[in-house]
Amino acid sequence: MNPSSITVLLCDDQELVREGFKLILDLEDELQVVAEASNGRECLQLVHEHHPDVVLMDVRMPVMDGIEAARRLAASGSSSRVLMLTTFDLDELVYAALVAGASGFLLKDSPRDQLIQAIRAVVRGETVLAPALTRRLIERYVASPAPGHGTPQALAALSERELDVFSHLARGQSNSEIAAALFLSEATVKSHVARILSKLALHDRVQAVVLAYECGFLRPGAAGL
Repeated sequence: MNPSSITVLLCDDQELVREGFKLILDLEDELQVVAEASNGRECLQLVHEHHPDVVLMDVRMPVMDGIEAARRLAASGSSSRVLMLTTFDLDELVYAALVAGASGFLLKDSPRDQLIQAIRAVVRGETVLAPALTRRLIERYVASPAPGHGTPQALAALSERELDVFSHLARGQSNSEIAAALFLSEATVKSHVARILSKLALHDRVQAVVLAYECGFLRPGAAGL
């Protein structure tokens, strides 16, 4: 195996779906499918054995669904990034998947290039959720409280500068976009993001978006979203 390969585990209860994704990924030199699972329970065992960089995880599966598997992976401290696979872009389970620790989600009929780019993005620590899609999910599935005055208690641990970065982070902006907006270097932004996630005990950037809405820091339809 190429030492620079991105390793992928496929988890879907339909064999034909797994085969289809494997055919697509095998065309990319830097992507390596290391294992396949037909349900969440098998996935947990195979992640423990193979430590893949990315898990392509179906939402709905027998024995253990993708949401529970993602939740258990996050709780175990696994470094594997989870991309949830779903048939509908407004599946009511998608929000639960993000809260469980998934790094984003893809539609099963996504174009090949979008799938490849999404895998590369989450390995870089980015989210695959476009801001507009994030807004649609949050508006439908999060009943956020009305924003009050001052900083929500959930964000009290952040410094003023970290709150500035968090505000842009919660809008789905990349490190380069945040750097440009706040006149900082990308390295500085990366350090701030790492500290923010650590202080707030968040798994990744997607959970930062969720928290921003849940605590009332942002509202659906806020400017820039």
